[in-house]
Amino acid sequence: MSEIGEKIRRVFGAAAVYKNPANYDIFNGRNLPSFVKDYLISTHITHDGSFKRSELNRFLDEHIPRDNSAIRARLRRGESLTLLTRFIVSTSLAQNKTSFQIPDMGIKASDTLIPDYLVEEYPNDLIDGEKWGIMKIVYIQPQDKEKGHVEMVKFKPFRPMEKLDINYIRQCRAQFTLEEWIDVLISAMEYTPSAFKNMTQKLEFLTRLLPFIEPRLNLIELAPKGTGKSYVFGNLSKFVWLVSGGKVSRAKLVYDKATKSPGIMRFYDMVAFDEIQTITFSDNTEMQSFLKNYLEFGKATIDNYEFMSECGLMLLGNILLSENNEPLSYKYFSALPEVFKESALLDRFHGMIEGWLLPRVNVDMALHDWTLNVEFFSEVLHQMRTESIYSHIVDEAIEVPNGADMRHTKAVKKVATAYLKLLFPHVTSIEQLDLDDFNVLCLQPAIRRRDIVRQQCSNIDAEASFSKPIPAYTVKQH
Repeated sequence: MSEIGEKIRRVFGAAAVYKNPANYDIFNGRNLPSFVKDYLISTHITHDGSFKRSELNRFLDEHIPRDNSAIRARLRRGESLTLLTRFIVSTSLAQNKTSFQIPDMGIKASDTLIPDYLVEEYPNDLIDGEKWGIMKIVYIQPQDKEKGHVEMVKFKPFRPMEKLDINYIRQCRAQFTLEEWIDVLISAMEYTPSAFKNMTQKLEFLTRLLPFIEPRLNLIELAPKGTGKSYVFGNLSKFVWLVSGGKVSRAKLVYDKATKSPGIMRFYDMVAFDEIQTITFSDNTEMQSFLKNYLEFGKATIDNYEFMSECGLMLLGNILLSENNEPLSYKYFSALPEVFKESALLDRFHGMIEGWLLPRVNVDMALHDWTLNVEFFSEVLHQMRTESIYSHIVDEAIEVPNGADMRHTKAVKKVATAYLKLLFPHVTSIEQLDLDDFNVLCLQPAIRRRDIVRQQCSNIDAEASFSKPIPAYTVKQH
């Protein structure tokens, strides 16, 4: 156990979990994200740190079975099943019913029903979209010529950390130095802090967390393969939807005109497009038009429906590097899909992560130490999104020069706010803020990331506004 691991255990208590890769092999064969694994591990650890492996194994066999092919047969035999699972809710106005599907178990929406009493009991949970929860399901035998169906008869949302107190996080953060807190965050992402060569690598890696903690923050990351992009965005939070290649439709992403129901961006903190080079849209012109309005204003009109959301957008792509580990081309965005190869659209992204600065993931980077429970950590990031005090501090801290470009200013302030929330959550007033730390760790990185977007837009479009240097934002003297 490291010194920082021992301190995490001491300061965070029940919110800490010991990451022993040997314990986590119990989940082999089950497609579970880290926030579920951590919850299950933490509920099967004794006070002296012993792991109740046999108990957890029995729980998994009963509630998250490996043999999904037997689920339907067991239901048809009359068994009731209680499952901890990922499922997708869909509402049909034409059929006047709410259904669910469990993709991992082959249970289709057309074969299911969520009764009205459950929808009324959980109005904020049993709405369209992907969910995690504990459900009891039974098979309702058909009568006469009626079609049988699987019915959800009991339900409990998967929200172990629902009553999180942000002030508790602030009190905990105050007990760590800045360098220690950076290592806390890296370990919470399930990586070993000492595996990173320097502070530059650590801060570049932590920048991936910014869209988790700041609403409607839109970033692009280009990195070589094997730097852990998919893992971070696919495992750390149930509030993030990862799209991995393939065709994406407006109906699934934004709004389905046929069912008159909003898409996944309405219900998630962030949508991350992984392997962006392989993603295609069913209608490029329509998607481009939508994104321009949404990325600018947080809303867009589709037919007579006004779509509004606080969901951020993350583009994740690969980039070819030279022997010196630098991009082969100065035109970073050349590998993006056609829909994104327009300066007016790219200009609406707030910044870029230089993924080539990050190390390739290897076995030594897997954490074997005390760290924050991933479910706890993801809930912290989620709830910090609505804490408005940090944007007010940033407004007070940054000197905006006369005539500064509005998009640059909004982007710099938004990224700086996200860094402030992530690195200094215990700071709740300008008087508490170390302005030198803020300048080095929040403002300057925000300027640099926004300037990369400006430069790349200039490579696509020689318009004068992109060729002008970014305004000289500075820290106000208080």
